[in-house]
Amino acid sequence: MTTTPTPLPVSPPSQRRRAVAAACTTVVLWASAFVSIRSAGEAYSPGALALGRLATGALVLGAILLVRREGLPRRGAWPGIVTSGVLWFGLYMVALNWGEQEVDAGTAAMLVNIGPILMALLGARMLGEGLPRRLLTGMGVSFAGAVVVGLGMFGHGSSSVLGVVLCVLAAVAYAAGVVSQKPALEHGSSLQINTFGCLIGAVACLPFTGVLVSEAADAPLAATLNMVYLGVFPTALAFTTWGYALARTTAGRMGATTYAVPAIVVLMAWVLLDEVPTPLGVLGGVLCLAGVAVSRSRARGGTRGGTAAPAEAAARPEGS
Repeated sequence: MTTTPTPLPVSPPSQRRRAVAAACTTVVLWASAFVSIRSAGEAYSPGALALGRLATGALVLGAILLVRREGLPRRGAWPGIVTSGVLWFGLYMVALNWGEQEVDAGTAAMLVNIGPILMALLGARMLGEGLPRRLLTGMGVSFAGAVVVGLGMFGHGSSSVLGVVLCVLAAVAYAAGVVSQKPALEHGSSLQINTFGCLIGAVACLPFTGVLVSEAADAPLAATLNMVYLGVFPTALAFTTWGYALARTTAGRMGATTYAVPAIVVLMAWVLLDEVPTPLGVLGGVLCLAGVAVSRSRARGGTRGGTAAPAEAAARPEGS
């Protein structure tokens, strides 16, 4: 059933700038997660890593929620919180961690990046969001860039049918989780929605508790610190800034923004891991950034990215 968002006033420029800054923070932190996952994944299995990350994130978010005294979100937020908690926080993280162990990095990069396309299509179908030409064009360019980045990473592992299925499952869970979260943000702040979404994801991963305890006893300190980092920054902080930005634009446009992640990963791997990018990696990164620029550019005629006023929805305060 299609849900049509309530038209709200277009956000003032200062609020749009904060939303863009929040989206940029999310993209950079999610890109850094790939570097940390590579280290932590050598000592922790997929389910244990997801549980450790989510438990850390839930503790940090819960502490902030108590300090800010925001309390529980309104009743209307809970269907979206539960769905996004199970699909995005839980299933997506386990499937992605597992899938990246079963396929080479190039295949994983290309398969997971169908997520933003699915997000735009689901947003149009379920939330009544438009599919403006600039968004579609920009996403097409960015996806081509993600494919080029993936081609530059081939040969660094093996692939299996199971790994391909897991990466596609991760992409679907990611897209469905984001689209489920969008309506919830009309009934609570980003901090509230993501705190309880993260907690639900952690509860869904509780069957991995025994494995986490066993692996933590033998894991090197660096791997455990990387797991904690994943919980504090790419989860607690980045999901909150994501929610803040998502409440002020469409799911499709936010999904298109995440296509900057492959380009930043290439740069971070070069700086932090001394992995010199291939010519294909550089070309793909440039294409990803160009596509993001196109998808978020302002169309002639006033509305941003070719969307109507509802696309700039939720110009309300976010608990602050």
